[in-house]
Amino acid sequence: MQSLKPMGRKSISYAKYGYLFILPFFVIYAFFMIYPLINTFVLSFKGNGAAHAADSVGFQNFQWLIVGGSRPAKAIHDEFIQSLKNTVILWFGNFIPQLILSLLLAIWFTDSKVKIKGTGAFKVIMYMPNIITATSVCALFFILFANNKYGAVNAMLLGAGKITEPIRFVNNVWSSRFIVMFIQTWMWFGNTMILLMSGIMGIDLSLFEAANIDGANSSQVFFQITLPLLKPIFIYVLITSMIGGLQMYDVPYLFHEGNAVQTHLETAAVFVYKHFHLQDPNYGYSAAASVLLFFITGILGIIIYRFNNTSDERAAAKSNRKKSKNAKLLGGF
Repeated sequence: MQSLKPMGRKSISYAKYGYLFILPFFVIYAFFMIYPLINTFVLSFKGNGAAHAADSVGFQNFQWLIVGGSRPAKAIHDEFIQSLKNTVILWFGNFIPQLILSLLLAIWFTDSKVKIKGTGAFKVIMYMPNIITATSVCALFFILFANNKYGAVNAMLLGAGKITEPIRFVNNVWSSRFIVMFIQTWMWFGNTMILLMSGIMGIDLSLFEAANIDGANSSQVFFQITLPLLKPIFIYVLITSMIGGLQMYDVPYLFHEGNAVQTHLETAAVFVYKHFHLQDPNYGYSAAASVLLFFITGILGIIIYRFNNTSDERAAAKSNRKKSKNAKLLGGF
């Protein structure tokens, strides 16, 4: 009698449905990110002005931006170099106080000895400036520091008899830079604080308990435990802040009087936008500046990661040498 064999079930693969679900993301990413990036590299080798937009000029745009040359090239070179200087000044001026303030608040809110009530409400309040549009913030500070007697700060100073003429906060080089730095710090310190708080809360509590048992004071706990273990978060904050700082655009561009952006507030991103939207657009200069900014960001990021890895390797080598030395001492008994 012939034995009956069970009929095998046909396996069904659902992998194709997964690919269909993620396909829209890759299509949108390629259209809005990859294509503009490639097109920017292409435009960086093209001429400037509508009449020469299709002409290939090789590396001339990069040469003029970095080195300069004749009168028009020198003017473009000087403007681009000044925009890079402004970018660095404005970034350092807001990142350093932002980091210090965020770190102090993060330690304060996570310290079990302090026991602050309503920390959730404080987090929300301090994060709120980050979700306000830059246009609204610039409008607010422009009203506060307007150059005329109707500005809130000037009106208070004039009313108190501290000054006889309105101070031109918006047009002065360092006062306008300080205001932009303050706006950037105020808008982003909440985000940085929450990142640092998450890093501190991720540290094993047994380490702090052991330090307290050993009699370590607050400064020793901070410098010997908290700071070293916060290093990965610090690197992340530094990288993201550097990328955002080099691409700083909205606040420096909006904080000015009249139609022209102030020279001392013109960042690299403002330089790109400005030359891209001229009446006779300089697409080549804008694209070349964008490419240079891309490489500067990439190189600085690599340096930071390399420095971090080198420091970790040195610490590991030092620890290994210490262990080896202790093993030799024990082996002598």
